[in-house]
Parts: sequence; structure tokens; C-alpha cells
Amino acid sequence: MSHVTSIFTDLVRVETRLYNAVNTRLQAERGLSLGQFEFLEIIDRVPGCRVLDIVGEVAITVGAVSKAVDRLVAAGWCLRVAHPQDRRSSVLRLTSEGETQLSASRPVVEDELASLTSTVPPDDLARIAPALATLRATLEAGSVGRQG
Repeated sequence: MSHVTSIFTDLVRVETRLYNAVNTRLQAERGLSLGQFEFLEIIDRVPGCRVLDIVGEVAITVGAVSKAVDRLVAAGWCLRVAHPQDRRSSVLRLTSEGETQLSASRPVVEDELASLTSTVPPDDLARIAPALATLRATLEAGSVGRQG
């Protein structure tokens, strides 16, 4: 196995285990999944957020994002509002319940991630962060791995 292959394997396994652990705690404490949390974060952060903005960020299909947004709407955490310039599109906005859920969930996510990564010295985490950010930016700029 090449050096890059073993790094890839470690990266995928670490991501899967971190994601699953944070998801489990978030569901237990706040009643939402980590995927829902991520979508609420994106809607909150991206001005005039549309389904396509979420698709571009998380690299899953339009249909999957649309269905997930429908579930956020049904939960009362988000609204679809007519786009002011494009009637075929909707702008996503958090409801007050969605804002409350997101605010209450952020510390749970942060605390769980801090706990799960506590065995790695902070300097080591700080050293790998730029490499991961560069790799992510390169992949995203080339639309690598984007679904649909």
C-alpha cells in the first residue's frame, strides 16, 4: 500500500468515526442529526442560501438535499421563501426554532469534537489543518467528487 493510500484510509476511518460519534451525541441531546446540523449551519452562514448552495458545499445530489431540506421545513427549523429574482428557485431561511436549535447544538458539536480529539496534541492538529484546507479547496475548485 502506498503512503498516500494509507493516509487516505486513516482519513476516511477517522472521519467516519468522528462523524458517527458526534451524530450519536447530537441526536441524543438535541434530537437532530449531524447532517441536519450541517445544513442548518450552511443556511445560517450563506446569505440567500438555496438548495444548490448546499449541494455545492456537501457534494451530494440535488434530490438528496431537497428531501433533507423538506425534513428541516417539516421539523419547523427552516422555511422555503420565493426567490425575489427567480420564481423557479427558493431561498432558505432558518425559523426562530431553527436558530434556537442551531445555537443550542453548536456547543454539543464543539464539545464532542474537542473530547474526541483530545489525545492529539493541539500543535499537531494545527499542523494538519492547513494541509486539509488546501486539499479541500483544491478538490472543491475542481468540482472533484461532486454528485449529479
